[in-house]
Amino acid sequence: MANLKSIYRDPTVQNPSNFTNSGAWILRSQSLLFDRFEFVFNLFGTAGVCMMNSKWKDEQHPSFINFISSFLAANCFRLNFVPISPDCIFNCGGLSVAFIFVTKWDCENSMPIFNRVKKLKSQFANLYVVVSLPTKEKNDSFVRSYFKHGMEVGRPTFVPVQDLEMGFEKIVKIALSRGACKKQDVMSKLKAERKQAVQGMDIFIRAITSIPGIDSHDANALIQAIGSIEAIAKASKEFILENTDLSAEKADIIAKFFRDPQFYLSPKIY
Repeated sequence: MANLKSIYRDPTVQNPSNFTNSGAWILRSQSLLFDRFEFVFNLFGTAGVCMMNSKWKDEQHPSFINFISSFLAANCFRLNFVPISPDCIFNCGGLSVAFIFVTKWDCENSMPIFNRVKKLKSQFANLYVVVSLPTKEKNDSFVRSYFKHGMEVGRPTFVPVQDLEMGFEKIVKIALSRGACKKQDVMSKLKAERKQAVQGMDIFIRAITSIPGIDSHDANALIQAIGSIEAIAKASKEFILENTDLSAEKADIIAKFFRDPQFYLSPKIY
């Protein structure tokens, strides 16, 4: 098997605008790593074993399980159904990679998902969370919940997809690529890139919270609704009020901070 037999292409990788600006911005640093994973896999394709959670399998539609079985068989994988904690574990190239695959996002009750993520990330060194978000409403709900539950970017990595088949194809690509990376000893470079991406997020938060009166909650709200520092600098007070839960006073502070030199150069006490 020289290459993964691809059935679906992920439009959120080719065209990030298919997701909301906030969701794409939050996960942009992580999705960049998948491009490198796919590149490595194309050079050193291999196969392995997929162990799937029996309970998770029973909760899925039979047609989706048939797709999974056919897809794995076409790519030279053995599939075993076993009682495991993650939804599936792939063993490729001597490396085990665990996955949580959220096929039904509940906008009203996301806490069990994030509690499970926090529990499993302490048990598995290589854990990824694939989340099916077919609508803008579900994507927006995911972004809000991601910050609400205090998740750290890249710990673990979340992979948003727009349909189930696309999500499972992404899982297989990641598993195969991680196995190839282990064989070729290139993970040190990927870890350095991920660390740099996480540091970039930390710098963003520190930059926004350096504005007098703005705390980390406000910074996260601005990230969700607007995105980059450049976009925040251009946003009007009205736009900030309309798209975040910031008070009128804080929205006014942000708008003035990026536009009025006399305001941001004068001393203030908060």
